[in-house]
Amino acid sequence: MTFLHYTLKSRENFVSLLNTYSNEAVNQIPEGFNNNLIWNFGHVIVTQQLLCYKLSGLDMNVSDEMVQSYRKGTKPEKTIEEGEISRLKELAVETVDLLRRDLEKGLFNDFHEYTTSFGVTLQNVDEAIQFNSMHETLHLGYAMALRKKIESK
Repeated sequence: MTFLHYTLKSRENFVSLLNTYSNEAVNQIPEGFNNNLIWNFGHVIVTQQLLCYKLSGLDMNVSDEMVQSYRKGTKPEKTIEEGEISRLKELAVETVDLLRRDLEKGLFNDFHEYTTSFGVTLQNVDEAIQFNSMHETLHLGYAMALRKKIESK
């Protein structure tokens, strides 16, 4: 479960980053970028659900609307209001805790093999969790780059 510890730590850092900015700032798309802080945050939550639950044939713990807003290939289409930002912050911790509990229950018996855009083929939920940890760290780094652009305005 070490990778879940890393995921939770990364998400705590992400929440901390978001907490330093206004709703307006987290929705800002700086010049030279195609997304914003809150999209990156929603994206990591949705991606974890898709990689771990959807590929395992299980119900996800996020709404279909959230998936449509933050999945790979999307970009910010609207201003994300305080209610959704708060819900994403709650989901950041909840979805890691739920994944941990569902793993302990042995719910991840099936897995649909998937090759990521990184060229990595995931064959089981453990590999999905490991890959997801790296993916979330990548987006946290991207958010830190966005932060520098937001602060320079």
